Amino acid sequence: MSQETNKNNYSADSIQALEGMEHVRMRPSMYIGDVGVRGLHHLVYEVVDNSIDEALAGYCDTIKVTINEDNSITVEDNGRGIPVDIHKKEGVSALEVVMTKIGAGGKFDKDSYKVSGGLHGVGVSCVNALSDLLRATVYRDGKIYEQEYSKGKALFPVKVIGETDQRGTKVTFKPDTTIFTQITEYSYETLAGRLRELAFLNKGLTITLTDAREKLEDGSDKGETFFSKEGLKEFIKFLDGNRVPIIGDVISMELDKGDVPVEVALIYNDTYAENIYSYVNNINTHEGGTHLQGFRMGLTRTLKKYADASGMLEKLKFEITGDDFREGLTAIISVKVMEPQFEGQTKTKLGNREVVSPVSQAVAEMLESYLEENPNDAKIIVQKVILAAQARHAAKKAREMVQRKTVMTGGGLPGKLSDCSEQDPTKCEVFLVEGDSAGGTAKQGRDRNFQAILPLRGKILNVEKAMGHKVFENEEIKNIFTALGVTIGTEEDSKALNLEKLRYHKVVIMCDADVDGSHIATLILTFFFRYMRGLIENGHVYIATPPLYMVKKGQKKDYAWTEEERLSLIEQMGSGSSVQRYKGLGEMNAEQLWETTMNPEHRILRKVTIDSMQEADRVFSMLMGDEVPPRREFIEKNATYAKIDV
Repeated sequence: MSQETNKNNYSADSIQALEGMEHVRMRPSMYIGDVGVRGLHHLVYEVVDNSIDEALAGYCDTIKVTINEDNSITVEDNGRGIPVDIHKKEGVSALEVVMTKIGAGGKFDKDSYKVSGGLHGVGVSCVNALSDLLRATVYRDGKIYEQEYSKGKALFPVKVIGETDQRGTKVTFKPDTTIFTQITEYSYETLAGRLRELAFLNKGLTITLTDAREKLEDGSDKGETFFSKEGLKEFIKFLDGNRVPIIGDVISMELDKGDVPVEVALIYNDTYAENIYSYVNNINTHEGGTHLQGFRMGLTRTLKKYADASGMLEKLKFEITGDDFREGLTAIISVKVMEPQFEGQTKTKLGNREVVSPVSQAVAEMLESYLEENPNDAKIIVQKVILAAQARHAAKKAREMVQRKTVMTGGGLPGKLSDCSEQDPTKCEVFLVEGDSAGGTAKQGRDRNFQAILPLRGKILNVEKAMGHKVFENEEIKNIFTALGVTIGTEEDSKALNLEKLRYHKVVIMCDADVDGSHIATLILTFFFRYMRGLIENGHVYIATPPLYMVKKGQKKDYAWTEEERLSLIEQMGSGSSVQRYKGLGEMNAEQLWETTMNPEHRILRKVTIDSMQEADRVFSMLMGDEVPPRREFIEKNATYAKIDV
């Protein structure tokens, strides 16, 4: 009875008043997104952001990032150095306040920083809270100061350890493995992608990345230097390197409109995809916001005005929409805002209304002068817009045909779909299987309660090279749309995806473990990325991993997914063991396919995620586009990761 009374005794003593750093350690995902791959790398970005802020303020031109041999990280800059004098209110060094107090930092003082990437002052103190050990070294006023911390708490007061004529801040930290239990290894490629992006966004800033874990042939550490002289103009050339431009050069400009510095760069290419990336104070605003709204307004209004005046639209029998002006467009918008207001915790959508007009005006001015000075390019752009409008009109009809076949509008499911009996989409999964033969085996081997099978005939359409209406007319793609039950979008936004009626929360791509299978999987992923991106962003897309080998001795058998596992199994089973190499799903019987690839208790599913939208766009356009040399270079560079049967 007394135990029950205690449970219901909700009083002031029941309220846990966690100090800032304790709260970060108890709820790390609130501050860094998650404690997996993304959160681990986010720690580096938080420290680098402090150095970038020094660069934005005009005090730093070099940032060095090192992945140390023990997988700790060092970030060093040549900025002013974090102040070390005693903080009047806290009674300890300002360095200790910055490192151990949530919400402390110079970013709230407009005299210190006009604009800043990290907004809430949780940056480096948050990293400190989630680190087993953090060492801060400050080069300032002719002296070298140092302080170390563990799990957010200072181990000793700030001390002078030497003299120097340099200035700046160096932070070395090792993430706490009791927090980051899933992964502690940093990815060189992931860090390189973000640092390259920051170099493009902050022209004139040198950023180096060194990986002390990997030695080159000459004995030196692996590494590279990122530097951009032209900023966004070079960024566009990097992103669009695998596409064919249809105009002479990148259109770019920098303007200060009021208190909002605006930088824009764009180019038109011969594809049918729209790729617009927006940034606020170096933060990638994935969900757009008011600066993107201003860009679209300025672009549409200016091009529409020019197209109307040119007389080229007279024979068009329907209205042109904003979508038509953005087909084949790659653009980057970067604004610096003194007090940005972001919608949501993730800081991915800008809400400042006062930004719309400056961006719209800046884009209009840039385009007006370019179109006037480059009449040939102007004509090519308008012709592209007219073709886009005609294709959109054809795609609308094709899309309506698909919609009529979907479940929501009363049509039936695709004839080839073997559905499951479970009605709750959160418990259901569908396997997109290469070919009727493997589809038949999967159908026999599955658990029909929650697993559905959709066989795909051959290789689906390469959407990277196809116009919109061709995509919606393709039989295999129509079957995917219909089976999944999602609505496809509107005439105004053909890529909008309504996932409310999604029939399966796991969409699993299951192809042969060979070159052809990889190609088919890439074609399907390209289609999802270009036309059903919401599926990937919401974590619904997976890739099945069938084993490469079966090792058998007598009645005993086991499976291997890698060459190392194969050798290990042969060693375990001893002499007389035989190895079967699976070149395709069809070589397995239904029981083996279930046991190795479909059974939730034993299978390996790889979830498809997008760490960097720009890098994903660049890789898809390279792998599936027309340009052969970049694709060959990519394959040669990554050949060590590929298993090719000759």
